[in-house]
Amino acid sequence: MSRCRTDCLEKPLSMGFKWLGHFVGRYPWWFLVLPLFLSGGLGAGFIFLWDREANGIEDQFTPVNGPAKQERKFVQDFFSDTGDFSQLRLSTEGTYASLIITGLRQKDILTVAALEEIIALDDEVKNLAGKDFANICAQTSGECMSNPALDIINNSASNIEVMSLTYPEHEGVFLGSVLGGVQVNVNSEIISAEAIRLYYFLRENSTESAAWLKDFIKFISNYTERPKTVSVFYYTSLSREEEFESSSASVIPLFSITYCLAINISIISCLRLDCVRNKVWVASCGVLSAGLAVLSSFGLLLFCGIPFAMTVATSPFLILGIGVDDMFIMISCWQKTKVTDQVEDRLADTYKEAAVSITITTLTDVLAFYIGLMTPFRSVQSFCMYTGTAVLFCYIYNITFFGAFLALNGRREHARRHWLTCMVVADKNVCPDGNICCVGGAYDEQTGTETEMPIHSFFKKYYGPFLTNSWTKVFMVFLYGGYLAASIYGCFQIQEGIELKHLALDNSYVVQYYDNEKKYFSEYGPNVMVVINDKNFQYWNTNAQDSLDLCLQEFGNLSMTLQNSPVSWLNSYLFYGRNKSLNLNNEVIFKTNLPGFLKASGFSQDVNFTDNQILASRMFVQTVNISTAVAEKNMLNAFRETAEKCSRSSEAEVHVLVYHFAFIYFDQYTVIVSNTIQNIVVATLAMLVISLLLIPNPLCSLWVTFAIASVIVGVAGFMAFWDVNLDSISMINLVICIGFSVDFSAHISYAFVSSSEPSANKKAIDALYTLGYPMIQAAVSTIAGIVVLAAAQSYIFRTFFKIMFLVILFGLVHGVVFLPVLLSLFGGCGKTLNSIQHENDQKEHINMSTHLAYANSNQSFTKKEPFDIQMHMQELSREYKTYMKNSNKMYGEATAVQEQPNTYRNSDAWRFNDPDCP
Repeated sequence: MSRCRTDCLEKPLSMGFKWLGHFVGRYPWWFLVLPLFLSGGLGAGFIFLWDREANGIEDQFTPVNGPAKQERKFVQDFFSDTGDFSQLRLSTEGTYASLIITGLRQKDILTVAALEEIIALDDEVKNLAGKDFANICAQTSGECMSNPALDIINNSASNIEVMSLTYPEHEGVFLGSVLGGVQVNVNSEIISAEAIRLYYFLRENSTESAAWLKDFIKFISNYTERPKTVSVFYYTSLSREEEFESSSASVIPLFSITYCLAINISIISCLRLDCVRNKVWVASCGVLSAGLAVLSSFGLLLFCGIPFAMTVATSPFLILGIGVDDMFIMISCWQKTKVTDQVEDRLADTYKEAAVSITITTLTDVLAFYIGLMTPFRSVQSFCMYTGTAVLFCYIYNITFFGAFLALNGRREHARRHWLTCMVVADKNVCPDGNICCVGGAYDEQTGTETEMPIHSFFKKYYGPFLTNSWTKVFMVFLYGGYLAASIYGCFQIQEGIELKHLALDNSYVVQYYDNEKKYFSEYGPNVMVVINDKNFQYWNTNAQDSLDLCLQEFGNLSMTLQNSPVSWLNSYLFYGRNKSLNLNNEVIFKTNLPGFLKASGFSQDVNFTDNQILASRMFVQTVNISTAVAEKNMLNAFRETAEKCSRSSEAEVHVLVYHFAFIYFDQYTVIVSNTIQNIVVATLAMLVISLLLIPNPLCSLWVTFAIASVIVGVAGFMAFWDVNLDSISMINLVICIGFSVDFSAHISYAFVSSSEPSANKKAIDALYTLGYPMIQAAVSTIAGIVVLAAAQSYIFRTFFKIMFLVILFGLVHGVVFLPVLLSLFGGCGKTLNSIQHENDQKEHINMSTHLAYANSNQSFTKKEPFDIQMHMQELSREYKTYMKNSNKMYGEATAVQEQPNTYRNSDAWRFNDPDCP
């Protein structure tokens, strides 16, 4: 397999890029100016930015077609709002404000002093800005929805001293969701409570309600600064969206720091003491090229109406790293061209060597991002669309705008002009006055290329030989085994799901509210609807009733449900019938008395009784101890599995579905792992196909794919050690991981395959010598571009930093440590010894022909006429073609010797080509 070469695309692509480089080098101004005009035109799309912003949390961070959204639609279609508000029966989160109040000086909140302040605060809230709360509140029986904890003490703090409250239920009122940190005695009587929660529900879809909530936030934020006996934490149904939107604004100041860091590091890494060979402006132009790519791609997609999610705000940091990476590769290849050649020839050689490498990484990056569009999360889709398009523009601008600037800089160097003043400098090693600023343009006279930097010599003379030492290889193999074992272990420890508080800034009041909610009110979870969605279910039939009771018992037996907690309208109706001596087993009697019962009992919203038929009905099951993402996932799965079990049970077939509005967010657990694996597998296979087509050795393409998988496993495993959950945010970064892991592995593998060195060790050293420093430059500049995000107050941006840091770190380690060792041990890649000798013979003959022509021309140009010179050159050309023909023939025969030595040695061809053969 090592002899199989799949370079049918690589060779013509290299030649095509060589032609393009020559063309750009000849007409650089066109390729410099046109991208600037294009960026300016497309950048005008930013005027639509505010219209395209999509920051709805449900829309962006929940699965597009999640089961809970279908369940919600059924609930909303079949259970209408009768006008009486019921928190238990909400199909959405509702419109509300909430307060969690804890003791400031003592833990017990059920004291007279604390309750007096709470009652006073409740009065102030209901009279905000002089507005009549009764006109906007959610009402039940014509009265505003009240707070059970205050109703029980009849809004009088002194009553608490003479009352004995039972928990979690007191006189039919459930207190589990409004009292937290409760201690009870053996009789379930409350001894103390650490927190009390108040709700203020408002009419939905009302402009007055939205205005009141804004006044509420303003009032409570000022109230928390007053000296008092209680601590107040607040939240509204608008808070999460507003705080989420402010997250993107919090990183805007970091952009300037990022670009300053990237520019400075790029300039420093490209800095030369030679005042002619200095690449300061080239590095600056590379950073500018990445900025133009962001401007053009974002502007184009905004023109096209693509939603702009807040997650896209991390994309410019990423594009900067990709652009700078490609820039370093091109600069490295430029420095290996002969300085005495014409600029267009140097750029042609640069494109031939560098363009294929950056084409491989660009194609893999773009494919990785566009494959990310398959995910069911709109935030991921938006990020992948914007970032993938930006990578494409970054590539286009690198081979046009940046290449053109490289050519113009090459013209300056060719004219021996100073990098800053553009004045012609002296062609001497040292100025008479000793000022090194007045000289420049030195190069290696043996190779004709720019003088290599010390870091290149380090890779060639020290690091490469050290890494290819046998004992070093053994150590690296064991080190890699340890890395892989730790990564796989971490993959089994990773947690799933995003906590909603992470969508707000760290110092937000939303985070404080969620923390206290988790601390004091996690004992009782959602009250889940169990909906009978079978219109043919015979509620009056005793067998059907037994089946339903058995189904509800299945729910009640779950470890995360409160025992004997189901709230069932049917059980209440049957109890009502027994008291009224009604035979409710009769269908006519059952349906005749049902409307009156529903109206009187408060269950009217739980039964859809239309045209004398029950189309759907619902019961409720109280959950407990749902305080972690794992508990949420287990609860969701357990309820849905139980519902399916009820639906297919032969003994008690009851078609039910389960729903709570929190399930909209819990649905991420059902798809996050499968979709992440799907994206990674599809993207990795796409990377393999691209590598097979563009890297001229299939075995090395497999090593690139192996490196991708290895980096992904490492990043996923170490995510768990760094407290990063697998959610829609980290899924974005794992998609990035695929692209970036390709960058390092593809560059080093392509350099390994392309090397003309005869042994695997020397190929590895040569690959490190060629690309080791550019990869380190790219890694350092990329990390510098994102390191400021470590200080961000947003979980989203910190997660981006953590995973990107792992991606770059592990990608670099694979590129400069693990992969060279593995390729030298098992790669079997590269050119055969015969092909190398053949190429060297060709190069040697070309050089001999060139020297001969040069020598002859020096001797005879003054003696011969132009026509004679032309004839002489044609003769040399014919001789060269004859030599190449014979050389190719000998190469084919030498290959035959290698494959069938005995047969070939007995042939006439062997004796003919070997004069020493008898």
